[in-house]
Amino acid sequence: MRAGTEGWLAIALALSLPGFMLAQTMPGTAASQPAATSTSRAVASAPASAGGVSAPAGYILSPTDQVAVEVFGEDDLRTSGRLNPEGNLSVPLLGSIHLAGLTLTQAVSKLTELYSRDYLVNPKINVTLLSYAKRRFSILGQVNKPGSIEMPDSSPEGIDLLEAIALAGGYTRIASPERITVRRQSASGDQVFKVNAKRFTKGKGGGFLVEPGDTINVGESIF
Repeated sequence: MRAGTEGWLAIALALSLPGFMLAQTMPGTAASQPAATSTSRAVASAPASAGGVSAPAGYILSPTDQVAVEVFGEDDLRTSGRLNPEGNLSVPLLGSIHLAGLTLTQAVSKLTELYSRDYLVNPKINVTLLSYAKRRFSILGQVNKPGSIEMPDSSPEGIDLLEAIALAGGYTRIASPERITVRRQSASGDQVFKVNAKRFTKGKGGGFLVEPGDTINVGESIF
């Protein structure tokens, strides 16, 4: 009888311990703790692409574009930065690598090949565009805020002429929208376009696309 009483007392004492109660009422808690730690590590090591921009298909990298390079499983090789004016990026182990003129897919192929030569076996690499190089156009003549203007990040390849004029503060009261010229530099030399903006209705299509580097001149009305 005494042995039985002592046994019951031992069981009651065990039930009163916090650790026992925790294990009994929360069976999954102990196992879930490593998972929580793993999750926090995954967030900390999330690919740099999480902060990237949506580049158009076939987008070609340019000097001063900002990119991130990730080598999966090799956190020490992760890097990000802007391509220098020559179009190069400093990459761990590889040094200065020329990426301007390549699409993101071509940049991945180039870095994969270079890392495979001497450093890694079957590396898995991701290249993400974080932000575009600052692309500008100039607008002169009869606008309220003439000067050099940055292209919106949402339209790095060009914007509608009427949007460009709006970014320059709109027309002055003596502007002549039908007397606009756009000068564009190309490999074959300068091109000059004469544009009648009176024929365009914003948002209706059929406008003129202003590209980075263009110079717009809005003429003056002749009274």
